Amino acid sequence: MSARGISAGITRRVCLGGMAFAWLAGNASRAQTGTPERIACLEWTSAEMAISLGLVPLCLCDLRGYEDWVVAPDLASSILDLGSRSEPNLEMLRDLQPHLITGAYGYGLEESDFKRFAPTFNVPFYDGTMAPYAQAQKETRRLGAILGRSAEAEALVFRVENTVAHVREQMGNRATRPLCIVSMFDDRHVRVYGAGSLFQDILSKLGLTNAWTKETNTWGFSSVGIEELVSIGDATLISLDPIPKHVKIRIDQSTLWNNLPCVRNGKVITIPAVWPFGGLAAAERFASLLAMT
Repeated sequence: MSARGISAGITRRVCLGGMAFAWLAGNASRAQTGTPERIACLEWTSAEMAISLGLVPLCLCDLRGYEDWVVAPDLASSILDLGSRSEPNLEMLRDLQPHLITGAYGYGLEESDFKRFAPTFNVPFYDGTMAPYAQAQKETRRLGAILGRSAEAEALVFRVENTVAHVREQMGNRATRPLCIVSMFDDRHVRVYGAGSLFQDILSKLGLTNAWTKETNTWGFSSVGIEELVSIGDATLISLDPIPKHVKIRIDQSTLWNNLPCVRNGKVITIPAVWPFGGLAAAERFASLLAMT
């Protein structure tokens, strides 16, 4: 059975038998370096951060979801599936003996439930203390320091800043057009990203105007009926993949959708998936995809 195919219900026998030597080697290496090397990730943002710093996590919750919604950076085939993000497989987590457990605690998971297995790293994104992009920089540096990868963290911060600056220059006169960024989950409602979102931070850094100026929640988006997109007028609508196939069929057939000004005027662009609640890799990916629109 391949590592990717091992389910969240992996048995203690398989886990202990198949990973005993890796565990011993990992512990020896950790003792020599004093830094955690065996990382368990409970959600996608901290996994994106760790992989961006050159570290391959032992495991991650909901691998399939990551590949659909986050996409980049790529997941190594060795990463095990730890079950759902709302209910990680605690037996598997115990048997893997991680050095560090990363997660966004306080959003359905309690940090205290995991401290018995290993030290924890909390990703406090969208807690209202900082803009998402600036917080992504801060948390990348903090995780880099914990992992002994401060140089890699600084290189990532520098690279993403350069990418965004390059895209701003590349956009040129296209920066004058207003944009509206949405995710579609059914044929009657959309999630629109505005103030307080990572996407808004990148739009601002690129000198782009967000056509959605209405109130957003603490995560930087509004959940609204499709008819409310009338308010963006003739702005270009940027729709994020993935869109479920049955939803796409119904939207294409929707009179409500087809009567929107942006749709009638051919100003709807679909781009590949970007994790709206991600870190620097998501910010860089978003900027790069906008440059191709």
